[in-house]
Amino acid sequence: MATVLIVDDDDALREGLAETVSDLGHEPVPARSGREAVAVLAGRSVAAVFLDLRMPGDLDGIATLAQIRALPAPPPVTVLTAFASPANTIEAMRLGAHDHLTKPIGRADLAAALDAMLLSVRNEAGTADAPEAGSGLIGTSEAMRRVQKAIGLVADSAATILIQGETGTGKEEVARALHAFSGRRDRPFVPVNCAATPAELLESELFGHVRGALGGTTMDRAGAFHLAEGGTLFLDEIGDMSPVMQAKILRVIQDRMVTPVGGRPGRVDVRLVAATHRDLRAMVAEGAFRADLYYRLNVVPLALPPLRERQADIVPLAEHFLAASGKRLSAAAAARLSAHRWPGNVRELRNTVERAAVMVRGRLIEAADLDLPAASAEGPDGGEDLDLPGAVARLERTMIAAALRAEGGNRTRAARRLGIQRQLLYAKIERYGLAADPDADLSADATADVGKDDDSDTAGTP
Repeated sequence: MATVLIVDDDDALREGLAETVSDLGHEPVPARSGREAVAVLAGRSVAAVFLDLRMPGDLDGIATLAQIRALPAPPPVTVLTAFASPANTIEAMRLGAHDHLTKPIGRADLAAALDAMLLSVRNEAGTADAPEAGSGLIGTSEAMRRVQKAIGLVADSAATILIQGETGTGKEEVARALHAFSGRRDRPFVPVNCAATPAELLESELFGHVRGALGGTTMDRAGAFHLAEGGTLFLDEIGDMSPVMQAKILRVIQDRMVTPVGGRPGRVDVRLVAATHRDLRAMVAEGAFRADLYYRLNVVPLALPPLRERQADIVPLAEHFLAASGKRLSAAAAARLSAHRWPGNVRELRNTVERAAVMVRGRLIEAADLDLPAASAEGPDGGEDLDLPGAVARLERTMIAAALRAEGGNRTRAARRLGIQRQLLYAKIERYGLAADPDADLSADATADVGKDDDSDTAGTP
C-alpha cells in the first residue's frame, strides 16, 4: 500500500480521487491547496502525487510542482487539468512531472497513471520561468500533447534532436520551442534551410570563411555554427544535404570542432536540432543518406503529426491566426475548415484564414469566404449531402465512431481523443444512434470517471 497525496481545491473532485485511490488499495492524503500539500510533504513520506493545475492563491499547480521537485527526494507527480495548453503541458513536463493528464480522468486511466508513478524513477528538474510557446504548438489533441510532453522532457538535454514530419507541420516551431524552454534560451537560435541554400555555398553558410578563401570575399565571415554559439542551431530539411556536406556535418557532431573555409578549426558549443520531411531511414537503405549521420542525428526523434490527424486543433489554430485581425469564424466556416484534409498542413491553414481575413470586409468569415476546394458530395455513408449541416453531421458521426473503435469502445478516452467533453459525447452517441451500432464497438461496461463536469466547452458545437 502506498501513500498518495491528492491536491485539488475542488472538494468533490478531491474526494472522488481519494475514493478511487482507496479502492485501488492505497492510502489517500487530501490537500486543498499548494501550501497545504507542501506542508504535508514536509511532515511525512509520500509515494506519489496527483496535482491540480488551477488552484487559487499564490501557489498554483506549476508553482507547487516546482516546490515539490525541489525537495531532496521528490515523489513523482501527475498534473491534472481541465485547461491543458502547450505552455503548461511543456512546463509541467520540463519541471519533472511524471505525466500531464486532461480531466475528466477515467478510473482505468487513473489506476494506470498511479501504477506508472509508483514504478518511476525519481528525477530532479530545474525551476526556471516558462516562456511562451510558439503558435505552431497550439492544440490540445492527443497527438499534439504527446509532442508537447516530449519537448518538456528533452528541452534541457544536450542531445541532438531529429524532427520528422510532412511539409507545413510546424517543424521549425518545435525547434524554437525546444530552444525557448531550454537553458540556452538567452543565447541565439539560428535556423538554416539546407534545401534553400545552394550546395556550393552551404559549407560557408554553416562554417564561415576567412578573407580571400572564396572568390571575391574581402572579409572574414562567421558561419551559422559560430553565430549559434551557446544556443541552438536548427538545420531544416537536412535530408536535402549533399553527401559531401553530410560527411562534414558528421565530423562536427562527433568532434564539436568547426573549420571555416580557408581557416583553422575551433571548438563550438551548440545544441543541434535537425528536421526533414523525407524518410531518412528509407534514404539510408537506398544509399542516399549516410547511415552514420542518421544515427548521430536520431538520438531523440520527434515525429510531428499531420493536421488531418489533429482534428481537434484545426479551429483553435484558425482562431489563433485570425486573432490579430479581429475577425472570427462562423459555425459553418469552422465546420468547413474541419472537413478539409489540409494536405499543406498548418501552413496551408494559416494561409487560408489569413487570406480570408484580408478579403472579407466584415468581421465574420463565412464558409463561402474560404478559398478551399468544394467539399465532396459523397458523405461518409455514401449518400448525397443536400446541405452543409447534413455533411457536418455525417462527418461528425464518422469521427465519433472511429474514435470509439480506436479506444476499444471506452467513451472517456474517445471523448479525450476527440477533444470534447464526456457528457457531450454521450449526447452525440445517442443522437446518432451509435449505442446500437455494432461498428461503434462500444464496450459493455462504461468507464467510471473521476473529474469535473465542465460543459462550457460545448458552446457552439454542432
